[in-house]
Amino acid sequence: MRKYKVAAIITKLELGGAQEIAIYTTENLNRNRYNSILISGCGGILDGEVKSNPRIKSFFIPQLIRMLNPVKDAITLMKIWRLLKSEKIDLVHTHSSKAGILGRWAAHFAGVPQVFHTYHGFGFNEYQKWWIRKAFIWVERVTAWITDKLIVVSSENVKKGLANRIGKKRQYEVIHCATNIKAFSEIKVDFDQKKREFGINSGSPVVAMIACFKPQKAPQDFIFLAHRVCQVLPSTRFLLVGDGELRPEVEELIRRFKLKEKVILTGWRRDVPEIMQIIDVLVLTSLWEGLPIVFAEAMASGKPVVATAVDGAKEAIIEGVNGFLVEPHNIEKFAERVIKLLRDRNLAQRMGREGKKMVYPTFDLTHMLNRIEALYEKSLVDF
Repeated sequence: MRKYKVAAIITKLELGGAQEIAIYTTENLNRNRYNSILISGCGGILDGEVKSNPRIKSFFIPQLIRMLNPVKDAITLMKIWRLLKSEKIDLVHTHSSKAGILGRWAAHFAGVPQVFHTYHGFGFNEYQKWWIRKAFIWVERVTAWITDKLIVVSSENVKKGLANRIGKKRQYEVIHCATNIKAFSEIKVDFDQKKREFGINSGSPVVAMIACFKPQKAPQDFIFLAHRVCQVLPSTRFLLVGDGELRPEVEELIRRFKLKEKVILTGWRRDVPEIMQIIDVLVLTSLWEGLPIVFAEAMASGKPVVATAVDGAKEAIIEGVNGFLVEPHNIEKFAERVIKLLRDRNLAQRMGREGKKMVYPTFDLTHMLNRIEALYEKSLVDF
């Protein structure tokens, strides 16, 4: 039986759902059926980990960056095209907006038989200037013409794509983002010691958000939330796990509200399963999303979630069952829900248990990989 060659392409290997899924699929595709490579831009926190992984054949392109740059973009297009030709790739699977556009056109020009793209959330949103949003939509429409399969992480994204005339309904496939459930559900942690690592007393409740500090995630709202909650429950501590371009704004808000002793900026961490065990509530203040992988991580850890009711959130967080959903920027409602969970431990524990029941198999990595392989198999056999 013939083995096929698959190339995953992503803009940058940061800590995030898209990156984790691209890496996991590249590393774990059935070796009896597929040889796989990973192509990425440079400068990501996961670059070293991927380069040292003997199961991943990786290529890094310095010119592949998020910002629009005609010269670098042209060089990137040519480099990807050459790689796809030299590696004799049968299927390209792109992730993230910039790599999604350049990678799919490079695959088209290289004559790659099958081209897939996963939208982990669209690159356009209502917070952009109208002309930028229109440009994003137009580029996605045109690029969908040369794409065989459009994978989305939530049903809401199918509706959004079709409403903006991106692709045809037959092109879309919903495959939810996933996590290693056992890594979160079966881990054992010394709670007091782990809390001390962050300077938190054993009896202090902990609220956390795990996200990149970028406009999409609205990390400033997490600080506003911390300020409001601390007015009612001053012993509460807040972990903001991640980093990014908005860190100066976040730090300024912490200073303004005198929250230095209450909000801990941890930076990027690789011990998220352990951190999940010491928190009481997970929060996500995003303005738009696909379907965040952190929801699955919280559910697997048995933690209730308070998040914004955007895009695919409703497919993971059921209001009043395993968490609460509020409108973006509604700090008062956010605070009300978080305080309710911190005061009512029975409610928080019940919601955590419900989340654990819901997470498998929909958000399981093996389940996700099986569905992706089934799509690959059908497409490659049919072409």
